[in-house]
Amino acid sequence: QLPGKKDLFIEADLMSPLDRIANISILKHEVDKLYKVESRPALSTSDQFCFLVRPRIKTMRYIADIVNADKMSGRSRKYKIIFSPQKFYACEMVLEEEGVFGDVTCDEWSFYLLPLDEDIISMELPEFFRDYFLEGDHRWINSVARALQLLNSLYGPFGKAYGIGRCAKMSYELWRDLEEESEGDGQGRKPEIGNIFLMDRDTDYVTALCSQVVYEGLVDDTFRIKCGSVDFGPDVTSSDKSIKVLLNAQDKVFSQIRNEHFSSVFGFLSQKSRNLQAQYDRRRSMDIKQMKNFVSQELKGLKQEHRLLSLHIGACESIMKKKTKQDFQEMIKAEHSLLEGFDIRESTSFIEEHIDRQVSPIESLRLMCLLSITENGLIPKDYRSLKTQYLQSYGPEHLLTFHNLKRIGLLTEQSAGETLTAVESKVSKLVTDRAAGKITDAFNSLARKSNFRAISKKLGLIPRVDGEYDLKMPRDMAYVFSGAYVPLSCKIIEQVLERRGWLGLEEVVRLLNGNEFSVSGSASAGLGAGGPGAGGSDSTLPLLDSTVEDNPAWESQRIVLAVFLGGCTFSEIAALRFLGKERGCKFIFLTTAITNSARMMEAMIEAKA
Repeated sequence: QLPGKKDLFIEADLMSPLDRIANISILKHEVDKLYKVESRPALSTSDQFCFLVRPRIKTMRYIADIVNADKMSGRSRKYKIIFSPQKFYACEMVLEEEGVFGDVTCDEWSFYLLPLDEDIISMELPEFFRDYFLEGDHRWINSVARALQLLNSLYGPFGKAYGIGRCAKMSYELWRDLEEESEGDGQGRKPEIGNIFLMDRDTDYVTALCSQVVYEGLVDDTFRIKCGSVDFGPDVTSSDKSIKVLLNAQDKVFSQIRNEHFSSVFGFLSQKSRNLQAQYDRRRSMDIKQMKNFVSQELKGLKQEHRLLSLHIGACESIMKKKTKQDFQEMIKAEHSLLEGFDIRESTSFIEEHIDRQVSPIESLRLMCLLSITENGLIPKDYRSLKTQYLQSYGPEHLLTFHNLKRIGLLTEQSAGETLTAVESKVSKLVTDRAAGKITDAFNSLARKSNFRAISKKLGLIPRVDGEYDLKMPRDMAYVFSGAYVPLSCKIIEQVLERRGWLGLEEVVRLLNGNEFSVSGSASAGLGAGGPGAGGSDSTLPLLDSTVEDNPAWESQRIVLAVFLGGCTFSEIAALRFLGKERGCKFIFLTTAITNSARMMEAMIEAKA
């Protein structure tokens, strides 16, 4: 739509998603120069500027500065702004305030969904988490609803919808409204997705805060997987170059180890390299014809597999080195104690030592948040002491970080009164002597009623294991955390799908602050149709029951679209893949972005422009 020579400005975080769908030569069609938004253009001879951007106020100011600078110097050009995934009114307002609204034309590129793998679709909106859960900004809900509408038009109406969380409820309701307005493009189609489950990230922060120990999660924690690909540095490639590797099901080696607990990965890789060697060695006993076949058909595949194998072995070694340096075992032990509610004092001392040694500001924050959430808030004395030590170790600018963490509920202080039982309060009123003070302190950790503890007990999140938990042959989803904890988010999804609704989970829902819904045949009315625990027609098969024959009519019932609003971790993906395999159904993941503990903490630290 913009013929002729032009300069193209692309927002930095649209680069990776674009990379997955279009190579640079497609983008450079009639483009003279390519700039990253943020870098000031040199003197440009182009008569047209095109901006491909996220709808952010900061970016609008950047564009307005360029337009105004041109005006000042008397230079006339055409300016086009393309917003992805959609344009927001606030952006137009800023352009108007800056006096350039009349000089630019605006357009939208509805790039809502990026398939990262055959079962993972990402909206690539990492800012969703901070914008919604911290700032209370609802603008992205429209994008989620439109993404659901797109899926609905491609795969027909969703059979049954479940969800928990305010954001999930709003997104679902808005999507229903959009469907009604558009008279549903997908209505004529055969439904291919039987169940959809929407979940807010704040339903389960604990899982996102834990250290990941499945291979894909560890690679993400160590090297950062961006848009499905990862940069392996010289320490992995054993050369002086870095290599960008696409990690998905097409990678024959990766697809077999991605969901495995890290302790099983080395064994698998060494077995794989022995098999590979055996295949290479076969050529010694071949005649000419066989050799010709081998070279034309197998050799290329073997070489590719060999290259991938050495990369993943390099990655494992690099992870091992880094984790040994960080006292990873100690850290995992402290985390497991927090999850189980044992040795809280010891874990608190571990966190203090971690802060004092200045191991890593992100890791220290993560451990403090995990302590706070599992304990339902820190006792004021601990909160003040940890906060002071943290600010002294990592700098006073983190005062704002503590404010953010408190606001979002990740790191909170218990108010006086909730720490003591009624009897203890009476005792401490009667006895003001110092010894009694000490006794009360000792009782504190026993007396606190933590929601996480209560939910954990209700849903059996901490497996009771006799003997050693076998990580090579996992028996439940807890394997993704070394058998110590079943991810809460995944357990909720399992329970609701098993019961076909929230019936019998009322207590859990109350502890999770409600906002649950269950709607059968989402072609029917909105939320009112389902309400809590609504079963819908129960002639449908109990979803997580693998006894039903392979009947094509049931096929769609086997598909569950799990929608995570605020990010989803690779550990949760691995756990639900395991559940799907066990119960004969298939999970497809739709997430606003892939997240992990470090990304969550960084979202709280970053000063928002």
